[in-house]
Amino acid sequence: MKKTRILIAGIGGVGGYFGGLLAKHFYQSKEVEIIFYARGKHLQEIQKNGLMVTKGDNGFIAIPTLATDNPNEIRIVDFIILCTKSYDIETVIEQLAVCQNKDTIILPLLNGVDSKDRIKSILPNNLILDGCAYIVSRLTQAGKIENLANIETVYFGLDHFESEKLNLLETLFKQANINATLSKNISSIIWEKFIYISPTATATSYFDSSIGEILADPKKLEIILQLIEEVKQIATAKNISISDDITNLTLKKLKNLPFETTSSMHSDFKSKKSNTELKSLTEYIVTEGKKHQILTLTFERLLTELKKKAANMHLKSGAEFKTFLFLRSRLTHQIEG
Repeated sequence: MKKTRILIAGIGGVGGYFGGLLAKHFYQSKEVEIIFYARGKHLQEIQKNGLMVTKGDNGFIAIPTLATDNPNEIRIVDFIILCTKSYDIETVIEQLAVCQNKDTIILPLLNGVDSKDRIKSILPNNLILDGCAYIVSRLTQAGKIENLANIETVYFGLDHFESEKLNLLETLFKQANINATLSKNISSIIWEKFIYISPTATATSYFDSSIGEILADPKKLEIILQLIEEVKQIATAKNISISDDITNLTLKKLKNLPFETTSSMHSDFKSKKSNTELKSLTEYIVTEGKKHQILTLTFERLLTELKKKAANMHLKSGAEFKTFLFLRSRLTHQIEG
């Protein structure tokens, strides 16, 4: 009997948690293989000791069928669950070309609403799904994923579309105790998440504050509300059906999070990473606003400042690297002298 082969690409907070649940349930299964595509020390730790997944006082070790950074070892898979950062979409899809044929289904679980279209431009003949995950989870150290809150749900599918393969994927998720829902109205779901994540990522990164700190400050809260309103206007212009009470629903989700919760984009800014999700989560709204002739003044103002912050980070990191090279050359000269 042919096994169902599922590749999790990106074993961070999202891929590590849901991929860990899949690997745990289907460990040594004769019907399903779970494969992790990871790299560096994180991969080495998974290969040596498995993936540690924790939530509160509970935890488990997940052992995938295969963990590798070499796509040639993976071979053709039935599903690719893409859990990288949005700025890595094109690179990872091209890296995994040898793992795909025309029947491979790709499910992106990333922040943003443009993932499907970007993947479709590379793989026009494959079935590319829409999807989103609600979870507060982090890669805390090599080989360890920690779920920091009680929210952990996955939504996926295509609007007005049914398929036995998608029903199978939903079944496999649920067998692994993943709260997953296959939806034929997925556009509304991913946009309702975008109305939640885009303002949150933008505001936490701009203010360098946690979600709790922003909600507790009336001026910062007003900025969040302005950002939510601008995303709502873009959704309406794109004929996306969203709840009439979406603002209150979004605030309720934010208030239910631990006070210290932040966004992955804010974490990347704090870590001074060379890449962030600024283009997909903030600039996207400004671009769509211009396309639909909608004013997005708050997003524009914060985008300008965040671009400056990103540019300064790159300048500083470049200067630090040059200093490192200079000091290394001096030390080498002294040793050799």
